[in-house]
Amino acid sequence: MPVYILGISALYHDSAAVLLRDGVVVGAAQEERYSRLKHDASLPVRAVQWLLSDAGITASDLDHLVFYEKPLRKFERILATSVATFPRSWGAFPRQMRSWLGDKLWLRSTLCATFGVRPERVLFCEHHLSHAASAFYASPHAEAAVLAVDGVGEWATTTLWRGSGTTLEPIAEVRWPHSLGMLYSTITAHLGFAVNEGEYKVMGMAAYGQPKFRAEVDQLLRWDASGGYALDLDYFSFHWHPTRSGTPALERLLGPPRFPGAPFTPAAFPGDATPEQVADSQRYADVAASAQAQMEEAMLRLVAHAKAAVGTDALCLAGGVALNSVANRRIAKEGPFAHLWVQPAAGDAGGAMGAALWVWHAVLGNPRGPALSRPDLGRITPVDRAREMLTDLGAKFEVVDDPARSAAADLAAGKVIGWVQGGDEWGPRALGHRSILADPRSAETKDHVNARVKYRELFRPFAPAVTVEAADAWFDIPEAAREPVRWMLATADVRPEKRAAIPAVVHVDGSARVQTVDAGASPLFHRLLSEFGALTGVPIVLNTSFNLKGEPMVSCTVDAMASFHRSGLDLLYVDGFRVERPR
Repeated sequence: MPVYILGISALYHDSAAVLLRDGVVVGAAQEERYSRLKHDASLPVRAVQWLLSDAGITASDLDHLVFYEKPLRKFERILATSVATFPRSWGAFPRQMRSWLGDKLWLRSTLCATFGVRPERVLFCEHHLSHAASAFYASPHAEAAVLAVDGVGEWATTTLWRGSGTTLEPIAEVRWPHSLGMLYSTITAHLGFAVNEGEYKVMGMAAYGQPKFRAEVDQLLRWDASGGYALDLDYFSFHWHPTRSGTPALERLLGPPRFPGAPFTPAAFPGDATPEQVADSQRYADVAASAQAQMEEAMLRLVAHAKAAVGTDALCLAGGVALNSVANRRIAKEGPFAHLWVQPAAGDAGGAMGAALWVWHAVLGNPRGPALSRPDLGRITPVDRAREMLTDLGAKFEVVDDPARSAAADLAAGKVIGWVQGGDEWGPRALGHRSILADPRSAETKDHVNARVKYRELFRPFAPAVTVEAADAWFDIPEAAREPVRWMLATADVRPEKRAAIPAVVHVDGSARVQTVDAGASPLFHRLLSEFGALTGVPIVLNTSFNLKGEPMVSCTVDAMASFHRSGLDLLYVDGFRVERPR
């Protein structure tokens, strides 16, 4: 009989579920794709229903259900922090207790009642161990240093592990409230973006600035001789205030915060902005550039310490900070490791996969299997069902025998298309299964897609997807980053002589968050790129996630049609069907 293990991450942000059969991932899904609530934190009931149904099993067939962290230890940290920071924490404490004295603290019984499993089958894995397991066990490396960096788990915020075979040995950790993830999130809030959602906007904003506030942001962080660090807590309030991340001292240090939604008009594109608006925007860009530079160098310090402590050729990264693709590029280019691995859902969603793999390898003692090689681990809509949905919605559609060739021709003609093929991507990046695609050869395409299709900030860059065979001719990819760029998790410089050919996907600093596409892992998307290259001489398309601002990526045909009708997309491709806009 096969062994089924269900991993769950939930109750903070980006809840997800992953199902293993005999140690192999057969499905992985984030709850937001079903509930349509971006970063949905609730228990992933809908995701689990799909996983079990798709596998043809019920909850009674599960050998283990594992949660990605230990609630009692997390409650200990929250309670201890509240006591240590009292009376400043008086506003946050009642909120936290209302939440934790409900379902969170008695999570085993909640999981049993919600998912229909017996108590003896429920296990709990530590948060950072789940991160480490998601990075190491899903990687192709038998030996590796494993570094997990995020906001916080139970107590740990940064951990280093030695991965060997099926063993993960803890080496060192930094504990709450000292956290690189929370430092970057505090700057994110200062710049007017939502914490746990807007950090990538800071990364994009940083390219428009210079690190002129580097001396100021360096005051926020202190390093010790052993490779550890500490925050200067005079500038932070995230550990005791219910809503505010920084103190007035931070505002005195960096200047007034940006009001959420305020126009961003730096010197690079002032438009009709007043000189004061340009000056304010440039200051925000400089703050972002300073925080990004600090994060990159902090990660390089941690990576150097990991090499000295563990001494392997491979480094596996996990945690929300591992989604910082600019930092990953510097780690690959300047760091001491020959190989860098980051799995597609490096943040909290990926903890569901790590917890499940931990049970299979560390608890049950099973040997390693194949590395994760495909991103399309989520819901698939059968072709007949997609046809039925399109018909019921009154869509004008046609069957195309070769969707890759047809879509390539439409892109070459200047159309912007929605592309829904196969299963959902695992993780936050669109990797050619739930994508908005466009021709990268016109500079106007970037502003058009931002303003008329996705309704988002004009400074936001777009990513290029390129066939793996053509990647080196167009991009300067560090050798150690060959694996992360498959998942769009490391940037690369666009070769100077190629930048004028693909201006829509070249960021202001000459870089791009490139995705290399392999025919074995994504055959249809690879063929689309090849067909587009045959037509245009450019085997690259602009690729961004198929969602509108503030929404999760689309999952099924109905989601795609809803976004299609509410956006400026020209065409929609859904599993062999070409859908036109209604007149």
